[in-house]
Amino acid sequence: MLSRQHKLLVMKIISLFSVVRGYNIPIIILAQYLSAIFILAPEKRALDILLDFNLFILVFASSLTIASGYIINNFYDSRKDLINRPNKSMLDRLVSQKTKLSVYFTLNFIVALMALFVSWRVFLFFSGYIFFIWFYSHKIKKYPIIGNLTAALLAVLPFFAILLYFYTRIPYEEIENYKRQLGVIFSHASFLFLLLLIREMIKDLENLKGDLANDYKTIPIVYGEEISKKIITALTILTVFPVYVLIEIYDVGYMDVYFYSCLISLIFFLTYLWKSNTKAQFLLLHNVLKFLIVAGVFCIVLINPSVLWHGKRLLMTV
Repeated sequence: MLSRQHKLLVMKIISLFSVVRGYNIPIIILAQYLSAIFILAPEKRALDILLDFNLFILVFASSLTIASGYIINNFYDSRKDLINRPNKSMLDRLVSQKTKLSVYFTLNFIVALMALFVSWRVFLFFSGYIFFIWFYSHKIKKYPIIGNLTAALLAVLPFFAILLYFYTRIPYEEIENYKRQLGVIFSHASFLFLLLLIREMIKDLENLKGDLANDYKTIPIVYGEEISKKIITALTILTVFPVYVLIEIYDVGYMDVYFYSCLISLIFFLTYLWKSNTKAQFLLLHNVLKFLIVAGVFCIVLINPSVLWHGKRLLMTV
């Protein structure tokens, strides 16, 4: 049996895990590596990508930065979360605000050292990324539209860091040969950005009471729920365009099954959205979007599904 002191320590570790949303970190790491192998650098051997130490540093630094971002976001949202997420908030409060800030600064210091190891450009990128996350949590997220756009942008920025890592090594005269590949990359990024933006707007509807009590100027508070639903509907319709580009113009292998499934799911999503008016209903919609985003990570493999039965060959060949 654990002593009371050990039980408290375990609970604090679980609390910190909850604050940094540790369950998301493996998904983020997997998403970055799968994107690198199948989307960002498909011309390279998968084994070369997996053994690229500088890329590992980038992925690890991105994960730590996102974890520190969750901490600072939790720090500023502590009062709001007491209303919106009372159970999670009580767990998160087992770790003091002072400890959260100490972990936050420690993680960012580690990220800065790791970034310097790769290059000064990577150091500048992560320094800007860390500042941008703090500024978003401290100021920007309280305002309508710009707060939603910034949140979605911050979520996709780590993938652009990896994109720049690969593409800054390509000689300028060869960039022309990569136009088609860049089209695929930006179409994927556009689809992901739209899903993340829709998710952020659903969160605003879900967290209406806490946002109102803490003077957050979100879209449903400033313009009303109906306007918010109309914007979400328009954004959902816009997802058709990157999906069309990926399926009809570029080759995404069997991943087109995922995109067709997404479009069907989003039709039901919109139907349910206009019937929703309670926190529980908006939470369900939020979870549907989370599922589509996470499923999209695993479905990247469908671009070249031979990895499922010829993993070694895929690793060793281009």
